[in-house]
Amino acid sequence: MPNRFDPPSGTRDFLAADVERREHAFAAIRSVFARYGFEPLQTPAFERLDVLMGKYGDEGEKLIFKILRRGEHEASGEADLALRYDMTVPLARVAAAYGSQLPTPYKRYAMGPVFRADRPGKDRYREFVQCDLDTLGSTSLLADAEVLAAHHDALAAVGLTQFTVQLNSRRVLTGLLTAFSVPPELGSGVLISLDKLDKQPPGAVVDELTERGLAVEQAAELVDALTAPDAVDQVRVALTKTDDGIAGLDEVDTVLSLLAGQLPAGRIAFTPRMVRGLSYYTGPIWEFVAPGVAGSLGAGGRYDHLIAQLGGPDLPGTGSSIGIERMLSLVPGAGDPSPPRLDVAVTVLGPDLAAQSFAFAAAGRSAGLRASVYLGSSGKLRTQLKWANDSGARWCVIYGEQERQAAVATVRDMRTGEQAEVPAGELAGYFAAAARADG
Repeated sequence: MPNRFDPPSGTRDFLAADVERREHAFAAIRSVFARYGFEPLQTPAFERLDVLMGKYGDEGEKLIFKILRRGEHEASGEADLALRYDMTVPLARVAAAYGSQLPTPYKRYAMGPVFRADRPGKDRYREFVQCDLDTLGSTSLLADAEVLAAHHDALAAVGLTQFTVQLNSRRVLTGLLTAFSVPPELGSGVLISLDKLDKQPPGAVVDELTERGLAVEQAAELVDALTAPDAVDQVRVALTKTDDGIAGLDEVDTVLSLLAGQLPAGRIAFTPRMVRGLSYYTGPIWEFVAPGVAGSLGAGGRYDHLIAQLGGPDLPGTGSSIGIERMLSLVPGAGDPSPPRLDVAVTVLGPDLAAQSFAFAAAGRSAGLRASVYLGSSGKLRTQLKWANDSGARWCVIYGEQERQAAVATVRDMRTGEQAEVPAGELAGYFAAAARADG
């Protein structure tokens, strides 16, 4: 039985330490995207229901959070709005609504909460942040390489280093099916099964492929080729027998050549067994993965007709989405103690000293530091020093009757315990210099 003070199932509260870590990561990601020339887009957290329906398939539509009518329409009990399911359908709507006002190509990023009426579980939430970047209006593989590079640099900017990029192409997969004589009507199901090679043993995937209609020998040959130590070489040879395979290899090799020297050595590799589950991809596809992490840190690819399918203009597109929650769990320091709440803590040792103490806190803030006065009721110095320590303060300003008489403030270094008397009018400059020296 949930506690009535718990947040709704599938949602979370974030206290100060978590908020600061998340905002730091989001700021780093925004900075990278801006440097690549992507511009921000904000859309409402809810859309008209008719905009969302028919876009995600039967299973996806079951997860749309519908909003019942409110206010004067409440009695109807009907839903005409819904919380956004992702950032892609809103992008399609914007492209349709503002097409003539948008640059060509249109490079945008979007960050914000999305909502799924899903069954909550480990790492499965009903409200979570999605971070997308997309380029609409370009068929050039430079656009794919740029999106992929920006995604890579965003992960690096938040401090991740132990991750790799798996690169493939939907045309490679189509060519692969042709090369291994997979009937077209079985192709989609075969790819769904092959997508499980990273989660299930090869034998289990072979069994599943035979259940889908492939001969045992054919299924085993396909799985063996994709799981062999020289899988890339075997697949490359097989793909040269089909037009789609040759075209797909050309896409993969072009993207790899564009990124050569841009990414660390060994960071990205052609991975023919990697299958993106979404059927709307038409060209290069990729996933970011990390050791010991179930699922990806983000993924994307080219989708040249998706915007039209979603109700927008028929624009070529390519994009990528960062798995924010998984990424944040890997950010260095994610499990560290809470960061300090204050840089400067100022004592209030008596009602007649409060105004000057309040001014001292303002002096700390004018130096760019986080500063606050003691807000409790105790006038004891020991109690207030404990408060300063519990707040993680770097310095504590002590101002009592003795300091007032001498027109100074005593500044205690909370790390070393050393103290210095600073003229009251020079406190802001003192803290500015101390902060510079502290790095």
